[in-house]
Amino acid sequence: MFKKQLAILLATAAFAAPMFAQAGDHHAGDAAVARAYIKEIQDADAAYIAAHDSAFFKNLAKGQTPRATVVTCSDSRVHTNALDKTPEGDLFMVRNIGNQMATAKGSVQYGVNHLGSSLLLFIGHSSCGAIKAAGGDYSTLEEPIKKELDTIHITKGSANIDGVKTNVNNQVADALKEWADKVKNGELLIVGAVYDFADDMKQGAGKLNVINMNGETDPAKIRNMPAQAAKAGHGHGH
Repeated sequence: MFKKQLAILLATAAFAAPMFAQAGDHHAGDAAVARAYIKEIQDADAAYIAAHDSAFFKNLAKGQTPRATVVTCSDSRVHTNALDKTPEGDLFMVRNIGNQMATAKGSVQYGVNHLGSSLLLFIGHSSCGAIKAAGGDYSTLEEPIKKELDTIHITKGSANIDGVKTNVNNQVADALKEWADKVKNGELLIVGAVYDFADDMKQGAGKLNVINMNGETDPAKIRNMPAQAAKAGHGHGH
């Protein structure tokens, strides 16, 4: 269970390189660029269809039982292809600024309570704009944005990566309160991680660093927890 969902992030996917190259050429508010890009999206969709047979889509149409509900930031640098080579049907994605539960609680509840995800994964990331804003003065921003930033509780003026980690731990703590019984009964694992493409944590650029597992933040204990869980599951015949 853990091997696939908590693997080291892939640095790039085969189709990602040209997209990253073009990102630097984009100018905000350029409708001509947008028109060209929608054509690229349609071409990418056509290539995706060509790479999958009809049975693949028929299987998707039957419904979903995602193994993980993932709450991550809306940041364009954080995507499912970095988490899972085949995310279809596996990852129920919830995205918002600051990878928060408070501003998308219904979606998170749906993934855990109704779709039955056994993993709830909160992913923050380095160089997070939401954390930068929440750690400073955001009084001049639009009211809806301020409302979302108000639920990020970090120390003002702290280093961005420190704020990112604090926020991730806060999300795990809130989720533990919400699903205390499921965690206690071994039905749900709640994990907090940081996708560190800037290598601020000095563990390697692009690595998914797990920093919290069911409230445990000690790295040595976290490393042992998946193995312990696997042994427990094997002992019950799963």
